[in-house]
Amino acid sequence: MKTYLKDKIKSIGISLGCLLIQTIVLFLFGLDLFVVGYAFLLCLIFIVISFLVDYAYYRRKRIKLQELIGKQGLEIEEFPKNKDPFEKEYQEIIELLIKEKNELEYVLSNSITDSNDYFTMWVHQIKTPIAAMRLLLQTSDQVDKQELEEQLFKIEQYVDMVLQYIRMKESNRDFLFETIECDQIIKQSVRKYAKSFIRKKINLNYEPVNFSIITDEKWLCFVVEQLLSNAIKYTPEGGTITITHEWKVLIIKDTGIGISKEDIPRIFEKGFTGYNGRIDKKSTGIGLFLCKTVCDKLGHTIKIDSSVKEGTIVKIGLDSYLTK
Repeated sequence: MKTYLKDKIKSIGISLGCLLIQTIVLFLFGLDLFVVGYAFLLCLIFIVISFLVDYAYYRRKRIKLQELIGKQGLEIEEFPKNKDPFEKEYQEIIELLIKEKNELEYVLSNSITDSNDYFTMWVHQIKTPIAAMRLLLQTSDQVDKQELEEQLFKIEQYVDMVLQYIRMKESNRDFLFETIECDQIIKQSVRKYAKSFIRKKINLNYEPVNFSIITDEKWLCFVVEQLLSNAIKYTPEGGTITITHEWKVLIIKDTGIGISKEDIPRIFEKGFTGYNGRIDKKSTGIGLFLCKTVCDKLGHTIKIDSSVKEGTIVKIGLDSYLTK
């Protein structure tokens, strides 16, 4: 009651002031004191009843609001209804804030779920080369150094992949644009996978592109490395990988198992592995997703064309940042 009286002190003062003015005016007009007193009493009773009804409404609303304090998953429909236009506007503002909060929670929940799914799969991925290295060390006195290096290289790939996945979430802070020779990025990526080319006896046809671009060397190198890794993985022994260009477009072509036409529209979706992923049980479907995300952030384009058993062609459009 004290809170209500403090809140309504102005209204009470105005009502009593009006009642007093009315009484004085009636008295000055020479009306009988009984009539003046009777009118005063009726008005006072009406004012008191009005405030009691308003207090009952105020009390119910306050109890309802107190019940909502600290409640999880609050919805705007749970708020008491208001006829006051200002309170309605406040509730509209609260509704917008609740909607924004729910959207942020949904995005955060999806991000956490995606990260958990990826890291769970990543752990299973990296256990394979670790198990292979342990088996080599336990079952052979003459350790196959090349095989150990191959398994260690796979572990390094998986570690690089997870680091790029983490950095991607704040990649805008990690970009450093500068003028780079495109051949410098290609050669760096080819050197990294040189032993894989030799191990699988895959032929490399490389035609220097001879142009410079403005880009982030580290991130574009990641894209090229990932595309080379996929080409090597899905190209059978003795196959060929070709690196060439068509005016302002870097092209990586392989003679691998290819991608089915129905899978191509979804290959850049996170977690999508398609038919090839079902064959390769260790595929995460994250590599091409990261490639597409990086290219979008760098202002480059990436397009894939492929047919089953006929190989895959990847085209990276660099024209928007060509310098010469």
